[in-house]
Amino acid sequence: MPRLLHTSDWHLGRFFHREDMLGAQAAFVDHLVETVRSERVDCVLVSGDLYDRALPPVDAVALCNEALRRLTAEKVRVVVISGNHDSARRLGFGADLMDAAGVHLRTDPEAVGRPVLLDDGTAIYGIPYLEPEVVRGRWELPERGHGAALTEAMRRIRADLAERDGRSVVLAHAFVTGGEASDSERDIAIGGVTSVPMSLFDGVDYAALGHLHRAQPLSETVRYAGSPLAYSFSEDGHVKGSWLVDLGETVHAEFVEAPVPRRIKRIGGRIDDLLTNERWAAYEDHWLQVTLTDAERPTSAMDRLRHRFPHVLALAFEPEETTDTGERTWAERVKGRSDTEIACDFVAEVRGAPPAEAERALLVEAFEHHRRAEAAR
Repeated sequence: MPRLLHTSDWHLGRFFHREDMLGAQAAFVDHLVETVRSERVDCVLVSGDLYDRALPPVDAVALCNEALRRLTAEKVRVVVISGNHDSARRLGFGADLMDAAGVHLRTDPEAVGRPVLLDDGTAIYGIPYLEPEVVRGRWELPERGHGAALTEAMRRIRADLAERDGRSVVLAHAFVTGGEASDSERDIAIGGVTSVPMSLFDGVDYAALGHLHRAQPLSETVRYAGSPLAYSFSEDGHVKGSWLVDLGETVHAEFVEAPVPRRIKRIGGRIDDLLTNERWAAYEDHWLQVTLTDAERPTSAMDRLRHRFPHVLALAFEPEETTDTGERTWAERVKGRSDTEIACDFVAEVRGAPPAEAERALLVEAFEHHRRAEAAR
């Protein structure tokens, strides 16, 4: 019975507002290696976004190298797919050589139907993040979008599975319907379509998902591991960690919490209350996003708040008078909306009329050209 440790979205090299997270990410690597050792893990799964950007800083690359070196020293197999933040070409460099060491980098869409085989015959398939416009022509897809790309990837996987016996695992980096998003994930909408159905993974013993930063089961066999650390204040309340998965007659998954450098919290109210009321004392050591509701903007607000809350990282001002007038914060206005929709709203705001169909099509083309350029790096 193989034992898997499902993780994702490490985002090595990312900051949390002005805070450098590399030390916290190194602590997560320590925790990961200790979990592998203590729980006798057979294979570690990393479901995309190993790095935070296509060109990661050198210290992030060094930490990644250390993590993989320490995992292979534990005689554990590691399967990694590229996510939408990674450069598939750069992450996949030397993949053939690393296979021999037990580190399996799956960044090439053409390899989706070729599994990593564990000693007991369990087949692990890696679906890297598929930029729809990149694979559409190559695979002669009948339509645009993530659904068509992932459907073709799963068709290739099922064709290979038909020739095998044993258990099967699929890693994928996508927004699957039913998942709960946060503000820290990069938008992957294509033509307004953001999600794919969970039914795509029917028949697979376990689907190890990445992209969404909240750890969440969509079913007993389809799960997001989430990010090991919080990367936005929208993740207030998330419990971070990894799934320890046993592939027996049935799938058993247990969540293993990861260490966090500092708790995060969003609080709000009038500045005098925040500075004096004892009910806020529990958050004095948290990283904070503070929203002030005073009728007039307080002077030197950040300096005053940091006397009591030294770790305030973000400050907003929403006076109480506007609470019931329908006004929304920028984060609320853009939440769940595609880049194209936001750009069209901007045009309408500036010009007083929405863009024409030809102009909207040009905006869609511009955003997709940018995504293709990012994916090709």
